Amino acid sequence: MEKFDTVVVGAGQAGVAMSEHLTSLGIDHVVLERHRIAERWRTERWDSLVANGPAWHDRFPNMEFDCDGDVFADKESVAAYFVAYARRFDAPIRTGVEVTEVMPLEGREGFRVETSDGVIEARNVVAATGPFQKPAIPPVVPADAGPLQMHSNAYRNPGQLPEGAVLVVGGGSSGVQIAEELMAAGRRVYLSIGPHDRPPRRYRGRDNVWWLGVLGKWNADSPGPGAEHVTIAVSGAHGGRTIDFRRLAHRGMTLLGMTAGFEAGKVRFADDLRRNLAEGDANYLSVLDEADAYIARHGLDLPEEPEARVIPEDPDCVTDPLLELDLEEAGIGTILWATGYSFDFGWLKADCLDDRGRPVHQRGVTQEPGLYFLGLPWQTRRGSSFIWGVWHDAKFIADQIAIQHGYMDYHRGALARVPETA
Repeated sequence: MEKFDTVVVGAGQAGVAMSEHLTSLGIDHVVLERHRIAERWRTERWDSLVANGPAWHDRFPNMEFDCDGDVFADKESVAAYFVAYARRFDAPIRTGVEVTEVMPLEGREGFRVETSDGVIEARNVVAATGPFQKPAIPPVVPADAGPLQMHSNAYRNPGQLPEGAVLVVGGGSSGVQIAEELMAAGRRVYLSIGPHDRPPRRYRGRDNVWWLGVLGKWNADSPGPGAEHVTIAVSGAHGGRTIDFRRLAHRGMTLLGMTAGFEAGKVRFADDLRRNLAEGDANYLSVLDEADAYIARHGLDLPEEPEARVIPEDPDCVTDPLLELDLEEAGIGTILWATGYSFDFGWLKADCLDDRGRPVHQRGVTQEPGLYFLGLPWQTRRGSSFIWGVWHDAKFIADQIAIQHGYMDYHRGALARVPETA
């Protein structure tokens, strides 16, 4: 049986960052990845996907992307970046090894890690499988309703879908980018939109990620259980531009409220479209207000942009919204669910999950000694699940492991100093 101080499960951005910090501290470890490094970027995203932040920002501190810093890197470049980064410090990553179960050892510290390649014992385990684990499709439309139904993680390009119109459910980054791509390919597109934040892509010459940084928003504390998955409508597609649902509607897309139910071949929608758009506008304008105040306070020489505050008129689909859609009459060939992901930690047989299967932790540290999480949304702050943010969270976890080493080293030393009794 192999033994390591630490086993890291997952070799995406979280696992690679974790390995770097463990290596820097001289902590013996192995990273286990069931597929390839950064596999989800390669095979669980659509063909035209790019990063949602520019390359100068969405990276680890110690290596730049091999492209212009203002470019939004495509998914293959992102995957290649993590492969190259791991190579820089010879990360001990084993690909093609699936972790099937992690269980605390009885009567002593550590864990039994069962894998497709045998059993490993480890003093510590870091679950670094990230936030995009199990595609979540709400049980609204029956599978036999007629149209093809798929999650956004299975979508690749418009040519993959059967003929006909497409109903896209979800107005976050994935949903709106896919909906716009389908419309550009000549498809009739219906987009169901729920509550969301809608930040500007750029404002007064600076990208959204810059504004989040200088305004302190990346460091916002966790909003608490149940509020970790706020839908954000922002995109790096087409060189990066602000998402504007009304402009998409004026170009031919039909906007709908939040998907509410299904009956007799018809999908029902909540009468909340106008409110959802208005609240998204309020979020957008609040960022502009804060940015203007910051510029004035610091005397920055950045160009004014009054046109950014112009909100287009409501299109017909907003003033007279559809509250139900007959799938057959509308010619819907596909329902595409851009509805996010749920956690899947069924392989963790330890007291570290709540009754809904969500991690229970403080900054990634669980009540089970030696067991840690990394890469969760809002793990320590808003930036935790982003490329640059997970690097800093990984350093914190590595430091906690090293701190525990110090306590146990003292314990063993104290035992060695106890004199033998007669």
